[in-house]
Amino acid sequence: MGKEEILLQWIEDWYGSPEELAKVLDLALEMLFYLEEDTFDRKEVQQVVAALRGIVVGLRK
Repeated sequence: MGKEEILLQWIEDWYGSPEELAKVLDLALEMLFYLEEDTFDRKEVQQVVAALRGIVVGLRK
């Protein structure tokens, strides 16, 4: 299984579709510009961090 297939499988396993992952990543970009206390729910921030970490780990394999 190639890196692309592994990444696509990971996306499907964790987010259901590339579109759902894209929504989380869009939120991540917004957070980088506006992250202040009480701007976003803690759980939302944790989801974004987990998504970014998963992509980084997947790309490094």
